[in-house]
Amino acid sequence: MTVAVRYDEALVGPDGRVAGRDAGSTLVRRLLRVFPGSFLVGPGPRRYPGGLEVLPLEFVDAASTVVVNMDVVDSVSVWQTLHAHCAEPKVMNFVWWSTSQMEHPVQRAALGLSCALFPTFANSQRTASEVREVVTAWAVPPLAEKARVAWVNLGVRLEHVQPRVRTDVPVVLYPAIYLSARKRPELFVDVVERVARRTPIRVEARLHESHLVSEEAMRLSSREWAWVGPLTASREDYWHALARTTAFLATASEESYGLSYVEALMAGAIGVFPDRPWVHALVPAGYPWVYRDGHEAEEMLLRAVTDPEGCRRQLDATVPGEFTGWWAARHDDGRFDEAIMARAAEWFGADAVR
Repeated sequence: MTVAVRYDEALVGPDGRVAGRDAGSTLVRRLLRVFPGSFLVGPGPRRYPGGLEVLPLEFVDAASTVVVNMDVVDSVSVWQTLHAHCAEPKVMNFVWWSTSQMEHPVQRAALGLSCALFPTFANSQRTASEVREVVTAWAVPPLAEKARVAWVNLGVRLEHVQPRVRTDVPVVLYPAIYLSARKRPELFVDVVERVARRTPIRVEARLHESHLVSEEAMRLSSREWAWVGPLTASREDYWHALARTTAFLATASEESYGLSYVEALMAGAIGVFPDRPWVHALVPAGYPWVYRDGHEAEEMLLRAVTDPEGCRRQLDATVPGEFTGWWAARHDDGRFDEAIMARAAEWFGADAVR
């Protein structure tokens, strides 16, 4: 059995690697790595020098292929295309985003039907719970009762983490690559601006090219203490930047998992979070840096940049042992690899993971 990964926005560079630093492209690369011999569904057919194969959906051998679909709402259409040449196509949903972003009733109904019909793997417990709620609300009972939903935290490759690097001026990270409304960038800018008036800081924002020329990006880059630029050229550069990051201020109203926050915390940065359900699902009970309003966010961020070592000691007190070690044990991507392979084998047979 072969695994095919479908994500319409995935782009393959001349070197035969899936390009892009957004979450979707990163997850495509991970899935292709987890399932040896897998290929990408996309324009083609084409085989790249590095070995990556891209096939249009119409060319996929549905009898011997499990299609892991990241564009979950389209799974019924995927099944119908495959069904033209196979009685029982094998489609597996991968939900890696918050379901709250689908607000229209048609979108939510389509998502509920898709996740009721096809086995669904989610990127976190919170996302899995959201999926079950949508299925219950929007799918008919005979389908909803048979829904198969599993999850595991995405996690991080621990070998990427680099030793901490001290900086003369504390570095505050904007912990996202987009300035979309859900991220509430206006709150981030307001808070860091007030902190910058009280103590020297350097704010860094590495943004997707589509957001570099946005109004919020221009507003932030006009500050003398802020740097706004493109994404880092490589994963090594990304982790080097995290190693010198003192703190980050999260402002998002909703997240499914929060991979960028997980990575920054693993690198030793102090995370200041909003008092939101997604945050409490992510950090341990008693996590001290959770704010209810902008004033609390300002005070917590000020403490993080003026006394980071004291903040780390306070974090260590919330868990057994050292916080970064405890955090790494719960967000090791090896657990993700094992879990998604095990579920594919359970749902489609042991041959699915070969």
